[in-house]
Amino acid sequence: MEQEILREGIIRKEKAGPVGRLVVSNPERRNAMTLSMWEDLPRRLDAFEQDADVRVVVITGEGTHAFVSGADISEFTRQRHSREAVAAYETRVAAALERIRAFPKPVIARINGHCIGGGLALALACDMRVAIAAARFGVPAARLGLGYEYPGIQKLVGIVGEARAAEMMFTARLLDAGEARDMGLLNAVVEAGDLDRAVDDLARDIAALAPLSIRAAKAGIRAAVAFGEEGLRREADKAVAQCAASLDYAEGIAAFMEKRAARFVGR
Repeated sequence: MEQEILREGIIRKEKAGPVGRLVVSNPERRNAMTLSMWEDLPRRLDAFEQDADVRVVVITGEGTHAFVSGADISEFTRQRHSREAVAAYETRVAAALERIRAFPKPVIARINGHCIGGGLALALACDMRVAIAAARFGVPAARLGLGYEYPGIQKLVGIVGEARAAEMMFTARLLDAGEARDMGLLNAVVEAGDLDRAVDDLARDIAALAPLSIRAAKAGIRAAVAFGEEGLRREADKAVAQCAASLDYAEGIAAFMEKRAARFVGR
């Protein structure tokens, strides 16, 4: 595995074949996100977007206890000490989450432990979520006097529905992984020892398919959950048209007719 440690204790960037990985690393604080970590995420994704070999990205937490336990509250007295500072902080967080949502390649959240507050927002920004049975999920914003950003609530409502989203937000209750799966928040729940295999298998299955088709599907899904917002709808239609004119489309048809595995190149 190719591995690059970009900044100790912040974000670790890894690559194994067609799968890129971002590891949120702040283990002393259960992988709580500092402001600098939020600022790092878009840059790390930029590198994976420019790497044509990377077809899927996995985001996970360091260690075995937490995916992301939320924002690093110890920074709040410095980073959120005034209305203006709060607005600037929230703008940077929103930019990081939007970069994940707009990222053209599939992003899988590998949830290896507690996924709370900003951690849940991070997981919701991803396309798919696989968690261990011991993981816990919740939005404790009402315990801290915080608001939860609109795109995160929109995604939450789209996944679990209005009533369950209201329950999560109004009560700040932690959900276990089984309950999160049953309400549609998770694609799969596995035992801790099976997490790597489950995520690796999922990533490899996706990476083996036509990248432009996957990109078009992601664009279409994003437009759909945004209630057909015109700009996103145009992007989705453009992505579908690109598939029809691609080398991969010709290769897919040829492979089907010749009864062989297709060799997709992403063009």
